[in-house]
Formats: sequence, structure tokens, C-alpha cells
Amino acid sequence: MSKQSKSGVFRVSTIAAISAAVIGFSAASSETANAEEKIRWKVQSTFNTGWPALGDPIAYLAKTLDKATAGRIKLKVFEPGKIVPPLEITPSISNGNLPAAYNYLAYDQGRIPSAVLFSAVPFGMEPWEYAAWWFEGEGASLAADIYHKRNVHPLLCSTIGPETAGWYRKPITSLDDLKGLKIRFSGLGGMVLNEIGASATLMAGGEIFAALEKGTLDATEYSMPAIDEVLGFHKIAKFNLFPGWHQPSTSTHLLVNLDNWNGLSDADRALFEMGCTAATMRAITKGEALQGAQINSFEEKGVTAAKLPDSVIEELKRVTQKVMTQEAAKDADFKRVWESQQAFHAQYQVWKEWGYLPRDFN
Repeated sequence: MSKQSKSGVFRVSTIAAISAAVIGFSAASSETANAEEKIRWKVQSTFNTGWPALGDPIAYLAKTLDKATAGRIKLKVFEPGKIVPPLEITPSISNGNLPAAYNYLAYDQGRIPSAVLFSAVPFGMEPWEYAAWWFEGEGASLAADIYHKRNVHPLLCSTIGPETAGWYRKPITSLDDLKGLKIRFSGLGGMVLNEIGASATLMAGGEIFAALEKGTLDATEYSMPAIDEVLGFHKIAKFNLFPGWHQPSTSTHLLVNLDNWNGLSDADRALFEMGCTAATMRAITKGEALQGAQINSFEEKGVTAAKLPDSVIEELKRVTQKVMTQEAAKDADFKRVWESQQAFHAQYQVWKEWGYLPRDFN
């Protein structure tokens, strides 16, 4: 072999050796990076993950992230109260004891008055309207501004349709029927009922049936008919009233410790955002799909579905406006979120009235 040929072979061998080393180093670096990027978070849920549309979105998110990342991102979801009580979820995330939670922000009302507006508002937004305000309006930015001060990052992860107006032992035909009534009602709706003379109290879902059974409660609301069915209210209170004036929509959010959120790569943050957006859409569709059949099953269970009289709804709306005005005067964040929602609602109503069929033609 000539000297020139030997030189060529040497160059090829050297290049091959260098290439192999580079490939080996890249592979090792990739394996190290993948190992470092694994996410293993405990996630506390506010609602039972077996409850359709209300509780199962967090299970959907965990399953989606697991599949999409081939197991690199795993969320271990805990049922309500297994790690911390519902009212302690946000403080636990804030101080870093809990990395994330699927939480009903109205439970923060005592420490963050505006939080309730991100969950449910009497005579407020329907689910798709709330989602539009969150994603396309000021919703997400307002929530981030308020919760980032507590070292928490919020993501919308579920929105469902109206709750019922409650389960009662007898029909409600006037506001006088509500006065003195011991009733489980949450958030702003409970404040409205208290204003008209009822005795509203907040109680966890798992405690309500026993309270009804013992007579501690005269009536209750909780969620949509398909979820209330699981809790068994129909066995005691035989009148289920509509419409759900106090919660035209119910929204639940994934809360993430802000340090954890900022520590994620851009790609992983995008995965969480896409996963929660998908979970929100599936919550809307599942919630809307189940309720008609549930109401149709009332007759065989001895349950009467009834509408509140227009006069009662009109008075509830009047009192709601009074309560909202009072709360807005007490807290600047409440005021700006409420004003943002009202402004968005006014614009949306133009489209709703022009674009959609009137109720009589549906």
C-alpha cells in the first residue's frame, strides 16, 4: 500500500472513531437529560376522581401526560383529603409541601376573596363562555396575577354546565319557602341565600347525605344531576329544582407550585397546558352528555324535577347584584375580576343573541 493510501485510511479511521465517540457522548447526554427531566408529582384532588366531568378531568390529565411522554411525566393523583384537607390545598402548594393539585378555587374564598369568581358566579357565565373568557379574554392573566403572589400557577382544567338549584323535601314556590331553611350551599350562592334569610352552610360532598338523613340539613345543592345521583340525595329529598341560578358553570383548576412551574422546560409547560385544555373540553362534553338521561330517570325513583318560579329567580338575581356590589367594594381584586367578567359577558351576549336560535326554536 502506498503512503498516500495509508494516509487516507488513517484519516477515515480517525473520522470514524471521532464520530463514534461523538454519537456515544450524545446518546449518554440524551439519557442523562431524559433521566433529569422525569417528573413525578403527587397531586391532591378536591373531587373524587370517579365523578364524571367534575372529578375525572385530573385522572384524564394524568393518563394523557403519561402516554404522551412514554411515562416520563407521571402524576400520582390522590383522592380528596388523602394528603391535605380541601381548604389547605393552596397553602400547601404555596409553601412547596405539595407540588400540584386539582382544586376548586372557591375554597380559597376566605383568604383570597376574588378566587370564588374563577369557580362559580350566580347568574354568571355558561361553561363555554367562561372558557372563552379564560383563554381569549383576561381570565388566565388575572388568575395568574392573583395566584402568582401566592407562589402558585393556575391552569384551567375543567369547566362543566349548571348545577341544579338544589334538592328539597318540598317544592319552593316563593322566597318565603327559603327563609330559615338549613341548606348546604357554597360560595356566592350561599351568601345570596343568607341575604334572603336562609341558613346556608358549606359542607364537603361526602358529609352531605348523612346531614340530610339526620335532619341537620333541610336541603342541599352540590353538582349536576349525574354526580348528585352518586351521592344519593334523591333517596331523601324528592324535589330537584332547576335552573342552577347560582352556578351556570363550575370551573376547576390545576394549581402548580410556581417554583416547580418555572423549573419546567418550555416543552413540558406546553404539555401541561395542552393536557388541561383537552381535559376542559372533555369535561364540557361529558357533562353535557349525561344529564338528560339522568333527569329522565327521576320518575322511576320518585323524584320530581321542577322549575323555580320566574318571580323567585328575578328576586334571587336582584339580591345577587347586591351581594356582588358589596363584595366588590371590599376587595380590589374581586372588583377587577368581576368587572372583567361583566365586560366580557356584555360583548358575548351580542353574539349569543344574534348567532344562536332563541330558546323557543331549539
